[in-house]
Amino acid sequence: MTRAPTERTYRLISGDSHVNEPGDLWTARVPAEFRTRAPRIDHFEPGDAWVLEGVRDPINFGMNACAGLAPADMHAWSRFDDMRAGGYDPAARIAEMDRDGVDAEVLYPTPRLAQGVVGTRDVDFHLALVRAYNDWLSEYTAFAPERFAGLLLLPNRGAATAVAEIDRVLDRPGIRGVLMGCYPNGTLEITEEDDAVWTRIVEAGVPLNIHVSLSQHMPAAHRAALPGYGRFFDAPNRIVQMIFAGVFDRFPNLDVVVAEVDCGWVPYFKEQIDNNYKRLDAISDFRITALPSEYVERHLHFTYLTDPFGIENRASIGVERILWSSDYPHISSDWPHSWDTIDKTFAAVDPTERDLILSGNAQRLYGFGT
Repeated sequence: MTRAPTERTYRLISGDSHVNEPGDLWTARVPAEFRTRAPRIDHFEPGDAWVLEGVRDPINFGMNACAGLAPADMHAWSRFDDMRAGGYDPAARIAEMDRDGVDAEVLYPTPRLAQGVVGTRDVDFHLALVRAYNDWLSEYTAFAPERFAGLLLLPNRGAATAVAEIDRVLDRPGIRGVLMGCYPNGTLEITEEDDAVWTRIVEAGVPLNIHVSLSQHMPAAHRAALPGYGRFFDAPNRIVQMIFAGVFDRFPNLDVVVAEVDCGWVPYFKEQIDNNYKRLDAISDFRITALPSEYVERHLHFTYLTDPFGIENRASIGVERILWSSDYPHISSDWPHSWDTIDKTFAAVDPTERDLILSGNAQRLYGFGT
């Protein structure tokens, strides 16, 4: 299904929205040898859920598809056929975006499904799952490449394989960035081998994206008393890793977007990493060429869902570092009333800064309109 692109004026771009993957995404696309092992949707008494090899719990998805419902109708368990079609149908998604006044969206996978793919240790199976997802996503984004920024999922079984997948997928319509679940070498530590991937991403002129955190663990049922309150916990670790591994010194044009971590914490983080650096560099010889905060100000970008404190302190974060996001169709979304929340939050914000946060930064990073 394709559609001729149209010229657009971008007033509102979501830097972090999600798809709802169809139940046959992997079973219909992986090689025959993997089909009985592939992720699939099964029916359970409370509702439908994903079944993943190596995962004890069925992965339900009600909270990943309940935006706009009344609180009484929001449930962890639901039936796939009851959700809005835009999660898996791009034509329906355009209508859903138009209803909310959203001009374009950066599309991430369902987090726990992506986590299951990222954490799969069987090399051939892992690669088959990654390729199937990327093929499906590129078909979705090709329907309206002027409205969608698809992020190809990066395999993590070695840098050469990751570069090969970038080469295979990145030029497809609507694919505008790379999503990393753990480092390309297959661990949570940066190695020299990963430089080949950073090189290719910089050559392509697209951002490297991290959604909330990096992980090698397989997903599980949500058991936290208050899910989502600490989305930014892992982000400082990864930023510090990349700075002190010299990634930004070697790749001064690398842009990194850390999605769904909000931004109000960033000024404190910058202050603290500079303080520790100044105290420890004389005895540690860190061998970086700038203050840690300067790397954050040059290379890092943050998407937020609801962060009035961050917007109030935007000058200390960097206005060009902040991207609004709707998180649609997840529970955190204000769909179809996003503009109501935006207007309240931005009442005192200069129009130029408002436009950067709501659309300009995403347009620059993901190449919308080019």
